[in-house]
Amino acid sequence: MVLSKKFVIAKHFEGMPKSSDLVLIEELLPLVKMGEFMIEAEYISIDPGIRQYSNLQAIGDVMFGLQLGKIVVSKNSQFPVGGRIRGWYGWRTHTIIDPKNWQRHEFMSEKPRVLPDFGEFSPSIGLGILGMPGETAYFGLLEICQPKAGETLVVSGAAGAVGSHVGQIGKIKGLRVIGIAGSDEKCKWLVDELSFDHAINYKTENLSDALKIAAPNGIDCYFDNVGGEISSTVIFQMNDFGRISVCGSISCYNSEPQISPLAKSIQFPIVCKQLKMEGFLIHRWENRYHESFASNYKWIQENKLISRETIYQGFENTFQAFVGALNGDNMGKTIVKVDT
Repeated sequence: MVLSKKFVIAKHFEGMPKSSDLVLIEELLPLVKMGEFMIEAEYISIDPGIRQYSNLQAIGDVMFGLQLGKIVVSKNSQFPVGGRIRGWYGWRTHTIIDPKNWQRHEFMSEKPRVLPDFGEFSPSIGLGILGMPGETAYFGLLEICQPKAGETLVVSGAAGAVGSHVGQIGKIKGLRVIGIAGSDEKCKWLVDELSFDHAINYKTENLSDALKIAAPNGIDCYFDNVGGEISSTVIFQMNDFGRISVCGSISCYNSEPQISPLAKSIQFPIVCKQLKMEGFLIHRWENRYHESFASNYKWIQENKLISRETIYQGFENTFQAFVGALNGDNMGKTIVKVDT
């Protein structure tokens, strides 16, 4: 039997999550049965969006989340010991999985499968550029915005896992790319290392004025990670028939629905400029994940994509990493390296 650790929900989040909202407990797992296998978490993915999904969980549930783990015990020949598995198994160190009883989650899913070898890259890249953020950036930009070379793309939350990836794909596709981030350090990284054409610190600059300078001919595509007033400001400067891909709304994740921050109404520019605005859940393209994986892996090998991780050490620091991501403390993908 194995002693496992897990974070369970003690109280639904109100405002900024508090450490007392979750409880870290230990449990003894039963022996692995025929057809099953056990994974030991190596990395926990920290995604701000799970702040919203956790509200759909019951008190006592394991905190929702994506992880990548190694198979340590197996009684299923299709899942050999040493193979790696990625899935929505929550904030827990060990998980027993029966592939025959796998159930698709309403919003996010990944059927158990042994991941490919990532070569010289850390396995953690399977939670970043070669995982859900990579799929989100690839399909969210290329399928919804359908950008054309020479157009101008604006990305909010540009220094995060998805936003930094979107901007780099934009450059690969011949776009003028403008990132919006929350610090001078992040803006410098976007321009100097990721080759964004321009980056705007929304905390210290007047965003409307800065966009007029950075995009004097208007904006054709907007990849929205934040919502709120930032997005309203961008949308008011878009060109006719512009396209908006709505990935997230981190600006209001810690606000209750009835008191969400007010922002300028965007219906007027959407109508007058005939804009297309579309939200998405990434599993819409799950039958094409092989396509995004192949493209992203090729671009990494060609040094056209740069992967950056903000790593927290130790499973006990998972909550700290989560709050850090909600506060925007990260650059690139936030990950917890589990020490079991």
